[in-house]
Amino acid sequence: MEVRKIISSLCYFSVFFAPFLFPIVVYFVADEHEMKKHAKASFISHLIPALTFFLFFAVFIPGMPVSGDLVFGWALMMMILFGLLSFIIMVWNVVKGIKVLMS
Repeated sequence: MEVRKIISSLCYFSVFFAPFLFPIVVYFVADEHEMKKHAKASFISHLIPALTFFLFFAVFIPGMPVSGDLVFGWALMMMILFGLLSFIIMVWNVVKGIKVLMS
């Protein structure tokens, strides 16, 4: 197995051990265009849940109604959506990592 395939797939699998650090290091250290492409794609996919989390607090929290039941409903809905998005992105990273290894 080629080293570039292993490193490229580890960029996607790093969602489990170093979501931001590993793809950034590979992007700046690697010389091959293919590895840089996979490192960039995996970094962006790892960044999406973090951005949605901060977006939730920046946009939705200030505009939330004051009533306790509505706040609980909003928070529960946002947690479910955030969890679902994170799960989908995690599965996507695993699938992409396996595809890179098999190609």
